[in-house]
Amino acid sequence: MKLPFQVNIKLPNQQKLAFAQGKVSFLNELIWSLIGLLLTVLSTFVEVFITNPPWLWPQSGIYPQPLGINYQIGAVLLTGCLGGKNAGVLSQVAYILLGLFWLPVFSQGGGLEYFREPSFGYILGFIPGAGVCGWLAFRQRPRIESLAFSSLAGLVVIHLSGLIYLAGLSFLKVDGSTLISPERLGEMMISYSGFPLLSQLVLICLVGLMAFVLRKILFY
Repeated sequence: MKLPFQVNIKLPNQQKLAFAQGKVSFLNELIWSLIGLLLTVLSTFVEVFITNPPWLWPQSGIYPQPLGINYQIGAVLLTGCLGGKNAGVLSQVAYILLGLFWLPVFSQGGGLEYFREPSFGYILGFIPGAGVCGWLAFRQRPRIESLAFSSLAGLVVIHLSGLIYLAGLSFLKVDGSTLISPERLGEMMISYSGFPLLSQLVLICLVGLMAFVLRKILFY
């Protein structure tokens, strides 16, 4: 018996698999890669602040407390959470090329000589970090905890890249001397990865929340 209409029943597991294998459209990837580039550039020069609890504002006023980091890593991970791995990677490749060849968009300037900066390894880590974050963010339906975990994974990749680069600078010799003395390597690792980590974890919570709300608003 042939029905006059077609019945298409999708089982829950099939629906979950279809979502996990789904990809962000090319147009969305392009838009988010451009947005991610702009966010990364602008956030490099904006410091993260928190304030005293809002219920104390009427009595004691608003007292901002700097966390000692900027929004740069947050912008990198947010791009991955909203645009996927391709948009995340493309935006950060464009950011690095822009800083090396055109504009001083890095926190300490720019130019080809920037490879001497200890922080450049972390900037290079933005590429795989955004890719890993974007890949994980679209493996399942968006939830605050899953998006925060995706951001955490991206942050780990960024720090690993930065630490490996720092170790490399302690062995690389330029003009007969290493860029970082081996005796200072441990100190540099703590300075660049240890001290800002707690503040960056707070930023990750904010990224997870923002990404969840925006993806709900944009219906994907």
